[in-house]
Amino acid sequence: MDNATLKERILELVPNAEYQENKQFPTFIIPPDKMHDLALKLKQEADLAFDFLFCLTAVDRIEFFEVVYHLESTQLKHQLELKVRTANRENVAVDTVCDVWRTAEFHEREAYDLMGITFNNHPDLRRIFLDENWKGHPLRKDYVDEVNIIER
Repeated sequence: MDNATLKERILELVPNAEYQENKQFPTFIIPPDKMHDLALKLKQEADLAFDFLFCLTAVDRIEFFEVVYHLESTQLKHQLELKVRTANRENVAVDTVCDVWRTAEFHEREAYDLMGITFNNHPDLRRIFLDENWKGHPLRKDYVDEVNIIER
C-alpha cells in the first residue's frame, strides 16, 4: 500500500486523527482513547496487516508527553508512525498495546521507568532498568537528581 492510500485508510478508521508530513513514514497523531482500538484494526485487517511494532518510545514535549509507535507490515512492506499525546504532565497514562504486539511489553516498561508514563492494563508494569526504590524518572526534562548532580 502506498503512503497516500495508507493515509486515506487511517483517516477512514480514525477521522479525527491528525496527519503530519514526514519524509520517512506517514505520521498520525491519534487521540489517546482511540489508540487501542486502532491498534487492533491495524493488526487484524488484511489490507493493513501491521504485524510488527519495531519501536515504541516516549518524548517529553514540556507541556505534554508523546508516546511514539513505529509499525511495519512484514507481509505488505509498508510502515507508519503513530503518536499519542497526553493531556498534560500529571497522571500520565495511555492504554497498553502489548496485548496487540507482544514486543510493546518491554518498550512500555522502559517508557514507564524512564519517563513515568503509565500504561493502563499492562500485565507487568514495573521498572526495567532502575531500582524499584529509585525516585523520579531521569529522562523527563524536569528531572533533578541532587545526589548525582543531574539536571535538565
